[in-house]
Amino acid sequence: MSKFELINASCADQTVDVVVNAANDGLWAGGGICGVIFSKAGRTELTEACSKYKTPLNDGDAVITPAFNMTNAKAIIHSVGPNFAVTPTAFKELFDAYYNSLVVLKDNGYHSISFPLISSGIFGGSLDNPVAESTKQCLRAYRKSTSDYPEYDVDVKLCAFTAAEMKKAEHEYKAFMQAN
Repeated sequence: MSKFELINASCADQTVDVVVNAANDGLWAGGGICGVIFSKAGRTELTEACSKYKTPLNDGDAVITPAFNMTNAKAIIHSVGPNFAVTPTAFKELFDAYYNSLVVLKDNGYHSISFPLISSGIFGGSLDNPVAESTKQCLRAYRKSTSDYPEYDVDVKLCAFTAAEMKKAEHEYKAFMQAN
């Protein structure tokens, strides 16, 4: 049975098959959750694994690497969220970042995944509420993937790191569930 859970924590700390990195299109170590994941996995090993992919990736693309030194996960999916400061209407690309991550999860035989709020920080641009938009697109992607692959169970944890993010994400989660 698939399930979706919204939690107030770091996605990098969850014990899951796959941790999702909010990646940049070059798959290099960045700041925020990306920097945390590179540090936990091992900067050298993860940089080398990422360098095997042809970059730049497109917004919405998702690729997988081993988790290396992360003891709480087996793999890392690097999901490229759009930069809303550059592309203010990239809602489909944000949906794709979540959906494609779930497809990569399935294609690699994994069942549990922890997401950060993709494109909700510095890539949130001038969106009124990037946390709410990210939460909504994650929920839409989860719903579509469980509809497209009803026989494949997934356990999704969407992680809101701060208390303020959690409050916004909870509000969007409740609104989404009432509307759908």
